[in-house]
Amino acid sequence: MTDGIAWLAAPRSIAFGGYSMLLARGLGSEELVARFATTVLGLERTVCPVGELTGADLIELLEDEYGDLCDEIALRHEEHGGWAYAVMYGGWQGGTDDLRPVSRGGAHVFHLEFEEENGKPVPPHFSYLHDGRVMCAFNLHLDRSWGYDGVDGDPEAAAPVERLLNAAGLPGEDLPRQDAHRIALGVLEAHFALTLPRKRILEDPLPAVVLEIA
Repeated sequence: MTDGIAWLAAPRSIAFGGYSMLLARGLGSEELVARFATTVLGLERTVCPVGELTGADLIELLEDEYGDLCDEIALRHEEHGGWAYAVMYGGWQGGTDDLRPVSRGGAHVFHLEFEEENGKPVPPHFSYLHDGRVMCAFNLHLDRSWGYDGVDGDPEAAAPVERLLNAAGLPGEDLPRQDAHRIALGVLEAHFALTLPRKRILEDPLPAVVLEIA
């Protein structure tokens, strides 16, 4: 029995503002963070370790030492159950461009993101990248908003996911968005065996870094 990822659909499951995280096979968590740092939009950034911190500790550090919470991007990372993962804090919203380079060299990388407090509103988003290619990507409401209508990507990877989502009742015109979010995460959890240690992420200190502007 694992924690899976469907728990991310709960309101403010990680912190105020939503969640953004990476999971990977074929990479250690430090390498995952280092590769991610090269994809952040804007000025060149340096990965600066700040010790082992809880999520609340890291948010407090960003507020006290770096000015406004959203001025910097920070991550807590670890390896668990065969996965490397990195959870983002601070100003991660809109901070990434092309994550394909993170998956170079045969790594399997998954990105889960939800700007929960964005008033537009922005749907949750999922992407699976492998060896520098987008294998599967879609918004978890499976509607026509934000440039997606169904599942994009390599047909061999994307088509099975779309069939599973359809079998689970998505898209559903009358389905509440939070239910669609939870159902879609459950499909991804089962299909890709994705899992995140909920208690570790929410309560325990983990290695943390700030991506400081160089």
